Amino acid sequence: MIDALLRTSIARRWIVMFLVAAIGALGIWNYQRLPIDAVPDITNVQVQINAKAQGYTPLEIESRITFPIESEMGGIPGLKEFRSISKYGLAQVTAVFEDGTGCGRRVQREAKFFVQLVAQLLARISQRLGLQRII
Repeated sequence: MIDALLRTSIARRWIVMFLVAAIGALGIWNYQRLPIDAVPDITNVQVQINAKAQGYTPLEIESRITFPIESEMGGIPGLKEFRSISKYGLAQVTAVFEDGTGCGRRVQREAKFFVQLVAQLLARISQRLGLQRII
């Protein structure tokens, strides 16, 4: 059986070479269309809030700005955890959300959805906290 296959391949070597070239070209074409990333994005959905308040100590920032922001954000759906840093004149709150809880399956859509939720919440409480600027 193998002997017959080898004889046929040698006798019709141009057909075999054409098939090998066609399969190689098909492989190159499919490789170029392959949607695989070398380094996939595995980050979770995060929204970071930076509140600037000049002249406050870290303890005042924690009690007057960071804690109220965290307590107001506690009701957002899909919220996984908070991380916050209070420094002189700056409060930084990072809200981490669970994957797959936004309005779509893609991370970019989810991030936009959660940024919109957090922006609405901050617009509601920024005047009450007396903040100059929330980023």
